[in-house]
Order: sequence, then C-alpha cells, then structure tokens
Amino acid sequence: MISVWGRERGLCVKKVLWCLEDLELKFDRIDAGRQYGRTNEEEYLKMNRNGLVPTLVDDGYVLWESNSIMRYLAITYGPASFYPLTNAKLHADVNRWLDWSMGALWPDIVPLFTSLIRTAPEKRDMNAVRTQGARLMKNWSIADEYLEGKKYITGEDFTIADIALGVLAQTYSTFELEGKPDLPNFNKWYERISERPGFKRYAVLPPEPDPTSNH
Repeated sequence: MISVWGRERGLCVKKVLWCLEDLELKFDRIDAGRQYGRTNEEEYLKMNRNGLVPTLVDDGYVLWESNSIMRYLAITYGPASFYPLTNAKLHADVNRWLDWSMGALWPDIVPLFTSLIRTAPEKRDMNAVRTQGARLMKNWSIADEYLEGKKYITGEDFTIADIALGVLAQTYSTFELEGKPDLPNFNKWYERISERPGFKRYAVLPPEPDPTSNH
C-alpha cells in the first residue's frame, strides 16, 4: 500500500499526487506540514530527518524528495515513456528538466509565491518582486524556446518532467507580474497538460491562507 505524507496543496506534494493520479494508483494521504504539523514529531523524523514534505511509503519502503519520488513511481508503476530508461539521451533530457525546475525556477517561484500570495500588498518588497519576476519570466521564455515544435518538454511523450514544470507553471499563472511575455509554445503546452487528470485534481488547488512555515 502506498502512503503519502503531506498536505495536498503543497507545491512539492502536488507533483507526487499528480503523478499518482495519472498512474491511476491507489494511495492514502496523511496531512502533514504547515498547519497540520507532524513533521517535527519523532514518528515522522524517523522517516524523513529533514522534517519536510512529501514523504512516500510504499510497502515499507520510505522515500523523500518529490522528484525522486516521481522517478521511483514512474519506474515501478508507469509506462516506459513516463520516465524513459533505455534511451540515454531521452533519459538525460527528462532529468535535465527535473533538475532545471528546481535549480532555475524554484529559487524565484518560492519567494514570489510568499510575496504575492501570502504577504499583504503593503508589506511586499516590490524591488525583490520585480527582480525575481524578471528572472522567472526569462526562464519561462527559455522553456518556451525548447517547446518549439514539441507536444511536451522532451518531445512527443508526456513525462514526469512535464509534471515538475507543470505544477510550477500553474503557480506562475496565478502571479500578477508586470511585463509577462507572450509565450505561444508554453501556452500550447500548458493547455495540453491542463487536461491531465492529475493537473485537474491537484495542480489547480489554491494555496491555504495560513502563512506559517514548511512547503
């Protein structure tokens, strides 16, 4: 039996839940993190010393880090196209975008999310918002270039890289930023992934109003 520890509206948790939904896997979810607490309890820390969510438990096997969880689920339960292993170049391409989602997008998505969603307008650091927003929009423009002539970020097949980018793209779509560029390839891709079961069920969930810690 698969269990997922984490609140369903957390950005990293959404990725795992979307992956599970698209794979049509049954699972239990245990609320943890932010307003639900539990991540600092001994039971949880025995599974994940980081005290963060999500954590996956699959028949006694414990795994944390959302992208690694998706890799595991795809290899164990998914079709070969979901996370290709035999084609080294395609395998590396999926990993490239998984890494890029965290290395390029995440550092600006998180502070912008905090500023634009969880902080009152009068308390926002708008200089920081403009700087972070400019970097984020530039990076989505890079993704738009790579999406030219493709259905999905690595080609014709939907992969877990599209999930990792998709959750952050949905979050980006809620940001009111000055000068958002027109990204035709990105928009077509976004429209395509928005029809996925996991996107409809989990990616679109709005954040909780509670402003406490833990993603």
